[in-house]
Amino acid sequence: MRNKKILIIDDDPDIVEAMRMPLEANGYNVISASSGKDGLQRAKEEVPDLIILDVMMENDTAGFHVAYELKSEEPDSEYKDCRNIPILMITAISQKKGMSFSPDNDDTFLPVDGFIEKPVQPKDLLERAAEYLAVKE
Repeated sequence: MRNKKILIIDDDPDIVEAMRMPLEANGYNVISASSGKDGLQRAKEEVPDLIILDVMMENDTAGFHVAYELKSEEPDSEYKDCRNIPILMITAISQKKGMSFSPDNDDTFLPVDGFIEKPVQPKDLLERAAEYLAVKE
């Protein structure tokens, strides 16, 4: 079985590295992008097996826009090869803005497969990655 490819889209290099280390130690091939725009480009070029996406990057809603683009149902979307890739959204928005999200309540509002709060614990990250990658198979 080939190594599963995970794209991390986050503007904080320390967060990216903190997630990269346990993922790579568990055999995942990790690529990253530091902005929503770069993340969209990497997703289109690499077509990863899982995307881990930060909410707040260039602005407070950059991650939302990336998720909408990647999951677009438009037939001519340049990201049509990415629409079935699971997205795990990481966020500190509840700490910074007092907002919270739940896949049970927000799946129609926001096209992501799950949410995980920062700071991300390696054990939680690995469990969620394995869960979403197993569903994709």
